[in-house]
Amino acid sequence: MTSESHKLSVIEKIGYSLGDLAANLIFQTLMTFLAYFYTDVYKIPAGAASIIIFLGGFIGAFFNILMGIIADRTNTRWGKFRPWVLWTSIPFGIISLLAFSTPNFGETGKIAYALITYFLLVIIYSASNLPYSALSGVITGDMKERNSLSSYRFVAVMVAQFIIQSLLLPLALSLGHGNKAVGFEKVMLVFAIVGVICLIITFLTTRERIVPVTEEKSSIKQDLTDLSRNKPWVIMLLVTILVFITLALKGGMYIYYFKYYLDPTAQANYLESIGFNSFIKGLNESITGLGLGKFEWPEDAPTSANSLFNAGGIIFMIIGIMFTKPLADRFGKRNIFGIFLALSALCLVAFNFYDKDAIGIVFLTQILHGFTYGVTIPLLWAMIADVADYSEWKNNRRATAIIFSAMIFGLKIGLSVGGAVGAALLSNYGYVAEQAIQTEDTVSGIKLSVSIYPGIVFLIGCVLLFGYEINKAMENQIETDLKQRRK
Repeated sequence: MTSESHKLSVIEKIGYSLGDLAANLIFQTLMTFLAYFYTDVYKIPAGAASIIIFLGGFIGAFFNILMGIIADRTNTRWGKFRPWVLWTSIPFGIISLLAFSTPNFGETGKIAYALITYFLLVIIYSASNLPYSALSGVITGDMKERNSLSSYRFVAVMVAQFIIQSLLLPLALSLGHGNKAVGFEKVMLVFAIVGVICLIITFLTTRERIVPVTEEKSSIKQDLTDLSRNKPWVIMLLVTILVFITLALKGGMYIYYFKYYLDPTAQANYLESIGFNSFIKGLNESITGLGLGKFEWPEDAPTSANSLFNAGGIIFMIIGIMFTKPLADRFGKRNIFGIFLALSALCLVAFNFYDKDAIGIVFLTQILHGFTYGVTIPLLWAMIADVADYSEWKNNRRATAIIFSAMIFGLKIGLSVGGAVGAALLSNYGYVAEQAIQTEDTVSGIKLSVSIYPGIVFLIGCVLLFGYEINKAMENQIETDLKQRRK
């Protein structure tokens, strides 16, 4: 294998990161609002929504492994992975829009439409995002440049996450003038167009420079055998599944927590006390003063509070990310990942014990959760890259795409299980869409679903990390041996 060291231009780093912006505009929407969209916007029964999310996610997850095998064996004049970014760009945009459209069918027709469009979306997402992720491993062999590339990528991810978790629902209500179905379609049309443009830019601005030598060819059976015997890969696969179960579960349930548990009057008073309403008023005065149309923010306090809650968490995730490298350099990736994952789990558990009018402490806990979880975000991806190096170190072969497929496979399984569990819990606890006052059991179930349940899942992931053998000493040994071997 060639291991060319190449300093990447800012244009190439930005171009690559735009691919993750495109992917996360859709992925973050799925993770945060899919259950809500199906139950409260498209009016599909919660039980049916649970089945759709569960089955669709599993199909996408297993297609992801197949896509890893295909991508590793793709050979074009553009490389192995870049062509897939281009080929899937327009289909990805079209199917994303269709998946969040609301044609006026009967209940059975709605379920069938949601099932088909979600299945297509998770398949095209795999066909686009797996090669995109693997591309980061072949752009350059310089580890410092890879770290820099990852930094640009995480900025794009955080931008997309901020847009979705803080602004999507207010924008949908505003653009639809109160009609959430119309609003979602308008917002997703914009996301689809932006996503297609970003993926094409990624294709045009990046290059593949790390090319396996002829002797490195291996069979599909050998690749899968290597994976099954790679203990760190198995552990990281399970941890990834658990992490994304938690993200999908809590992310999809926050809106219900604000809408049906926390007191609306207390939320409104809190927004007023921190100057949020004055800020929106001042923003509108500035915009209209420039001759532009008024920015319409939803008037109901739960929607505004939930959006601000998500924004606060994301801002402190970015701050947490800044602490990742110095902490990991000193104490090792595995140790820091486990410690801060446990701390973020404790923050989640705390949401179950707050009074419905304790809005300030809810926001403070979200800030702490954002910071502690933010420290872990780059580490998950970095540890998967370490697993790819570990596989090459052990087996003298490098199957880039199929190793990276662990992340997307686990992501899809976690997303499908977490989203399906959230919808199933709503159904089990007797949730009735748009009913102003839910039963006591329903409200209790919503509280558990944003706190105790996801917190326990995070803690299970922490326990699994005790079996992850790539500690700081082994990281150094692998890097040294591979540098010698590649010479």
